[in-house]
Amino acid sequence: MRFESHSDFKETEMNSPSLFNKLARPALGGMALLAIGTLSAFAQDTAAPAVEAAEAAAAAPEFATIADTAYIFNTLLFLIGGFLVMWMAAGFAMLEAGLVRSKNVSMQSLKNVALYSIAGLMYWLVGYNLMYSGVDGGYFGEWFSPKVLETVGLGADGEAAAALDTGYSAASDWFFQMVFCATTASIVSGTLAERIKLWPFLIFTVVLTGFLYPITGSWEWGTGWLDEMGFSDFAGSTLVHSVGGWAALAGALILGPRIGKYGKGGIVHPMPGSSIPLATLGTFILWLGWFGFNGASQLAMGTIADVSDVSRIFVNTNIAAAAGVVVAIVLSQIVYGKVDVTFALNGALAGLVSITAEPLAPSILQAVIIGGIGGVIVVFAVPLLDKLKIDDVVGAIPVHLLAGIWGTFIVPWSNSDASFSVQIIGIAAIGIFITVTSAIVWLILKAVMGLRPTEEQEMLGLDKSEIGVEAYPEFTAAGTRF
Repeated sequence: MRFESHSDFKETEMNSPSLFNKLARPALGGMALLAIGTLSAFAQDTAAPAVEAAEAAAAAPEFATIADTAYIFNTLLFLIGGFLVMWMAAGFAMLEAGLVRSKNVSMQSLKNVALYSIAGLMYWLVGYNLMYSGVDGGYFGEWFSPKVLETVGLGADGEAAAALDTGYSAASDWFFQMVFCATTASIVSGTLAERIKLWPFLIFTVVLTGFLYPITGSWEWGTGWLDEMGFSDFAGSTLVHSVGGWAALAGALILGPRIGKYGKGGIVHPMPGSSIPLATLGTFILWLGWFGFNGASQLAMGTIADVSDVSRIFVNTNIAAAAGVVVAIVLSQIVYGKVDVTFALNGALAGLVSITAEPLAPSILQAVIIGGIGGVIVVFAVPLLDKLKIDDVVGAIPVHLLAGIWGTFIVPWSNSDASFSVQIIGIAAIGIFITVTSAIVWLILKAVMGLRPTEEQEMLGLDKSEIGVEAYPEFTAAGTRF
């Protein structure tokens, strides 16, 4: 029987001469009377404290309750977004481990866990202050301040009133900003894989995460000069992804390609990765982490409007990635006669990077178009880099640099507060600064300690020659893969 409403159900039940109505109800009635008597006795003992608690709650200022609730949910957004973005470090590690050859997998794993750790320390010691402390329309904040110890929660959040003034936990904000910093370094790791020594890369990571990324970040997110001009980058298509892409491009040009990658007459020798399933897992982990990356960049979850905006950001983020995949699949079939799975994986990431600069304002159709063009960029830019003999092992330059530029440029299409001219100024300024400073650091490292292993070490693989631990020893023993 289908009941049209709850009242229909009750009426039918009451009119049914069931055994339950005849026998069970008297018993339940007796139990109910016993329960009421017991609760009444208990209530006499607890009435006074309950009344006192109610009076205290009524006397409390209403705004304090609202502020407490907003503070809790804002902080929760930072923490959830932060650990999702931290999980992206695992995504980068798996993606890179899958796209490099077996003899270099351990090195990539080591680099990724090391760069995340270095970023955490450098952003605490120097980076956060450079990015947020006293920028005031300028070019960077304080180089160092003892206040950094309080900023990360060793003292500030202990004062309830001061904490409520910010609207969120200071430590949660620091954690969320720190994991963004680590993401930038992960981009560089993939591009330069298989032919850079460990220690020069780690030293460059110190400079990038402690100084270069925070300085350019301060120009917009730290209320610096670009922010005053009206530059808009919601979650970091340029401030995170293109920054990592420019640093990677400078490194790739100075470092040169892998041995045997390019032959005479423009011949490109494919160097397949060790595990497409591992690269696919890394892509899905990154896709998941991006909901924290973009969604938590709303920076507030204390109102219905904020929660609705976060939900909209999730939808646009997901749909842009999906569009990037589909476009990359279809286009690679049309252009090259077959579907390349790495194009599909990078199509997802390019769609995500493209929508990151403005994931809230676009309609769903606009998000599809923005993400889909990210997929187009991947399909045509990867072969273009090979023609230019720029060896990008995982395709990070098309995904993070070029799609990041595209996503930042197109912001005014959906956000009327932004302008194309200012977006171009911001893209160019950050690109020039990061490329020049990164190149200087790479050249200094090359002159002082060298960037590349010897030809023999590179051919042997960095797992064995650099760190002495092979990821797949049974497959790479004696140069044989089974």
